[in-house]
Amino acid sequence: MADDVPRRVALTVADGVATVRLDRPEKLNALDHAMFEQLVAAGTELVERDDVGAVVLTGAGRAFCAGLDFGRFAAMAEGGERVVVPREPLGAAGALAQQTVHVWSLVPAPVIAAVQGVAFGGGLQIALGADIRLVAPDAQLSLMEILWGIVPDMCGTQLLPELVGRDVAKELALTGRKVSGTEAVRLGLATREAADPLAAALELATEIAGHSRSATRAVKRLVDLAGRVPLAEGLAAEQAEIGALIGSPEQAAVVRRRLGKG
Repeated sequence: MADDVPRRVALTVADGVATVRLDRPEKLNALDHAMFEQLVAAGTELVERDDVGAVVLTGAGRAFCAGLDFGRFAAMAEGGERVVVPREPLGAAGALAQQTVHVWSLVPAPVIAAVQGVAFGGGLQIALGADIRLVAPDAQLSLMEILWGIVPDMCGTQLLPELVGRDVAKELALTGRKVSGTEAVRLGLATREAADPLAAALELATEIAGHSRSATRAVKRLVDLAGRVPLAEGLAAEQAEIGALIGSPEQAAVVRRRLGKG
């Protein structure tokens, strides 16, 4: 990273668990250009790493992410951010902001978001990119782009309906209302509550990282196909994955450990 670029994201790996931390606590981890670029860089690095069994995505300090930096909204009002600059596509995402969300689906290891404080706008959409979301009961979540005269443009309109249904997705995006962590779980916006989301996420990530890496990655691939490809294609993918796993050295080692022979 260049000396004149502020550090916005910290990536660490220990015992097979990667932690990606949005690291701008004095601004509630608000998103600026450097944050976008560094999130994509962290995710892209994890796509290539085979020493990672699970990923925890979290925010430093008392918030997960407060959304777009207010300065970006001011630039929009003055006409300074009217054009989305094209860049090299990353998977299905061609815009930088979308890539900060989409990259987590490309990471082969399961990704767990630990949400405390606020997850507003783009911050919530980043959490939607994770495979699992653990939230504090008093966390506040909102797609509040409508309150700024724009739309969720970081994959949110495409990811949210799958989680909460089209009608609830429209209600949330059309009103920008805030929901608590407790309501988020009830709606399907979050997976489950945790008094300490980061501790719970690290515990879950450690458990997942302790399983067969080939099997956990296959689970992620298969579940991500569900409802997005024809059923016959999904069932064929199941058979391809199980065929590759059964009798493999990794699977054989798991069986021996389970039977007390390894």
